[in-house]
Amino acid sequence: MVKASKGFRRSTRSKLKKKVRQKFKVTEYMKEFKSKDKVVIKIDPSSQRGMPFPKFKGKVGEVKEKRGKAYVIKIRIGKKVKEIISRPEHLVLKK
Repeated sequence: MVKASKGFRRSTRSKLKKKVRQKFKVTEYMKEFKSKDKVVIKIDPSSQRGMPFPKFKGKVGEVKEKRGKAYVIKIRIGKKVKEIISRPEHLVLKK
């Protein structure tokens, strides 16, 4: 028997898949956010760098600070407050 994978992208075949005609856009990587901005975590599967864990997909958080090229996002899950480090291509400004 083969041992089951315990990797970072395990059981995400459909969750982390791009549509056929979605193109790579440089502007996604150049986005800027300010502190206190509300953002939605929308994972871009074409970039593995700074990718948040897939269970945070669709969660709304608040930008706390910028750390290098990435951002620290505060997310509330129940009573817990978690901090996620993610790069801008995986974030979308909440409307």
